Amino acid sequence: METSDTAPVQNALPGWMERQYRICATAMLRAISATEIIKERRAFGQTIRPARGSVLASPERASYDPNPDYFFHWLRDSALVIDALRELIEDRTLEPQALQYFNDFVEFSLALGQVDGPALLRHGDFRRAADPAFLPFARTGEELAAITGDRVLGETRFNPDGTLDIIKWSRPQHDGPALRALTLLRFWRLEPLHARMRLASMRALLERDLEFTFQHWREPCYDLWEENSGQHYHTRIVQYAALRDGAAWSEAMGEAPRAQAWRAAAQEIARSLDAHFDPVAGVYLTPAAEAPDTARLPSTMRLDISVILGVIHAGGLESAHSVLDPKILATMVRLEQLFAGEYKINRERAPYCAPAMGRYAGDKYYSGGAYYFATLGAAQFYYRFAQAAGGGATIAISGENRAILAEMLAEPPSALGGASLEPRYRAQLSKALFDLGDKFMAMVRVHTPDSGELSEQFDQADGAQTSARNLTWSYAAFVTAFASRRAAMCSSRHSIPTPPQSLALDSPASTDNPD
Repeated sequence: METSDTAPVQNALPGWMERQYRICATAMLRAISATEIIKERRAFGQTIRPARGSVLASPERASYDPNPDYFFHWLRDSALVIDALRELIEDRTLEPQALQYFNDFVEFSLALGQVDGPALLRHGDFRRAADPAFLPFARTGEELAAITGDRVLGETRFNPDGTLDIIKWSRPQHDGPALRALTLLRFWRLEPLHARMRLASMRALLERDLEFTFQHWREPCYDLWEENSGQHYHTRIVQYAALRDGAAWSEAMGEAPRAQAWRAAAQEIARSLDAHFDPVAGVYLTPAAEAPDTARLPSTMRLDISVILGVIHAGGLESAHSVLDPKILATMVRLEQLFAGEYKINRERAPYCAPAMGRYAGDKYYSGGAYYFATLGAAQFYYRFAQAAGGGATIAISGENRAILAEMLAEPPSALGGASLEPRYRAQLSKALFDLGDKFMAMVRVHTPDSGELSEQFDQADGAQTSARNLTWSYAAFVTAFASRRAAMCSSRHSIPTPPQSLALDSPASTDNPD
């Protein structure tokens, strides 16, 4: 219940979100095609100027002390950022000419697919320019020589000038091509804007990413956090979604045999996702519950926000593995309970705030604290659920979510009926879910400075920003969460959102005509 102290804070939240949305949009765009920034990575003898179409994970020129060096183009991060760019174009925060950012991204991504490890080695010995003290952190010639053909798509990250990353890192990682394919497919659906898009280049990149996903989805790879190798829920669900949506696209393009193969693979991946549910714990685990890598993984790392992020990144409203899945809701609530007790800032939070969310229990990376994109992901989860409920989606009821829904509706569990929620409860549930999303946004607001700057983490004890400064993914996560809030408002008729004013930003110059 709101008190006289909390009501003014909550009433001011929408205005703050509108302002922060524009701040995040502006900050995000600074990391795309940031050709004016030069990074000196002296330890490895590199001078790097980003190419057009590259997306910096962070434009900060840090070097791990005290902040990490994120001056790279990550396949995963870049796909999520460009998907947020789509939201900005669709809601007219950016004018259509901002599609040039997307076109450049497509061309840069196509060029990355041609990068070749043996060619790098033939060009010269990069070790000669490196500080000898850092050579143990450089990749071996044998490793680089193996990067040929589609193996390049298993690279986690690249230098933003379009060259291979020569630093040892967790590889391969297979979520990037799937996420990029999903982003391109969502742009492809914007048919009124096709005249401004390079459709031939998009098609070539889509076919490459989807075929890579089709060929390699069974192989183990590193997880979302680049810490553990195996089969992971987040990777599998975005691979499933990419092949699911890619099959429909391929069929529309007249490629029926390929579409059939991709659809069959998507169905097989969907079945494999079921193995991630632990019936004892009542939640989805990031590794498959019975997989060998589950036993090797510390128990604290098995319940992981990456499951929720995977559901958000994949999209879709199937009964299973979406925001409508009762088991997914149970996993979300369990994660909230985990972090509510884990972090001091959560134990001391105001009643109008939901818990700040981290990755998993016992996280040791930098402060091991809350992450902006994790907390914003929780907000987006509830906004997506609110939109679905308000739009008339069937809400399945099971043993996993009955008590949770009953609490949201302030009803006894027995009153909710049988296998699905009665239509009379939909509007009430949509409002409860929407309000939960706002509570996560309120927590982000508490730990966001007046400047609107967002790092990667905010400390679990005092809320201070830590790890990478100006993390582009954090800004993109705010953009997509707020866009989901707008969609939920329209669907649920909480109110009609005010049309956004276009940002007064210089659009990137076009270098040539679209395809």
